[in-house]
Amino acid sequence: MRFATDRVCIVMMSAVGDTVHVLPVLHALKRANPAMKVTWILQPGPAMLVRGHALVDEIILFDRSKGWRGYLEVREQLKSRRFDLVLDLQVYFKANIICSFVNAPVKLGFDFARARDLNWLFTTHRIPPHAMQHVQDQYLEFCEYLGAPTSPVEWNLGPWNDQERAWQRDFYAQFDRPVVPIVVATSKAQKDWVPERWAEVCDALHGDFGLQPVLVGGRSPREENAERIIMEKARIKPFSNLGNGGLRGLVGVLDKAALVLSLDTGPLHITVALDRPVIALMGYSNPKRVGPYRKFGDLAIDAYGEPGEDYPITMENHPDRMARITVQDVLDKVEVWRSRYRQSEAGA
Repeated sequence: MRFATDRVCIVMMSAVGDTVHVLPVLHALKRANPAMKVTWILQPGPAMLVRGHALVDEIILFDRSKGWRGYLEVREQLKSRRFDLVLDLQVYFKANIICSFVNAPVKLGFDFARARDLNWLFTTHRIPPHAMQHVQDQYLEFCEYLGAPTSPVEWNLGPWNDQERAWQRDFYAQFDRPVVPIVVATSKAQKDWVPERWAEVCDALHGDFGLQPVLVGGRSPREENAERIIMEKARIKPFSNLGNGGLRGLVGVLDKAALVLSLDTGPLHITVALDRPVIALMGYSNPKRVGPYRKFGDLAIDAYGEPGEDYPITMENHPDRMARITVQDVLDKVEVWRSRYRQSEAGA
């Protein structure tokens, strides 16, 4: 490879979806250098997802809630460590500060056009400029620059051990029909869908498709509000698993799902990584940039563009588009799943 990669530090601290997108980078680099050891600087939330991953040797926690004390704690942990290479995958000011703490001769970041918040001042080398593309491919550009083949794209999200598999078995033993997890809300209101419509979808999944709807996610105020409305409006109450099992438990639920219904948030990318069919409801964010990666495009609902519009891949967001998605739009995609995916899995 272009540089030594025996000791690699990853700076990508937040967002579950981005954490998922980093895993194929690690797989590609590890295939090129099996001796590679990886230290990953992460916030506590996404760290739960990858703690125990076979390719992650060490996690250094950055607790943003501690303010400047969180930065000082990371600096203290990094003080005695030396790395060959830093992959600075996060172009925000907080990542710049963390990157400055890492001792390494090579700090690889994005090109000038994509290095926001003066990120380029904190790196020694930069990947070449590239037209905007899917976030997963954008991260894989680092591997291409280093000379590590990116195919096949692998995640290996688990379940990893007997305890996780036992939890998964116990969870699924509760149901007598195929399970459809529903990601009811996100961290941004503009990405959310109308809770009353989720209730209608739940009734149709149970009554018309013979499926068991299961609400998944955390217990943020917006998720709890969506749960309350869905439970009030649905004629047949779905099973709520909000806040149960953490991110590793969520992996267990999604891994055995017949189908997943998700908004634009981390569980969408976890589902794709697990190779489970997912109906993605997208209107605020550009699906070509952050939608399901190379899979399940026939199940995606695109309210971002106008009908038939061939819009470019950009970071531009479109507010107030999610309400364009109707209940029938979702059920039409469930029918596509039933004809193309459920039948093929049953045959297999």
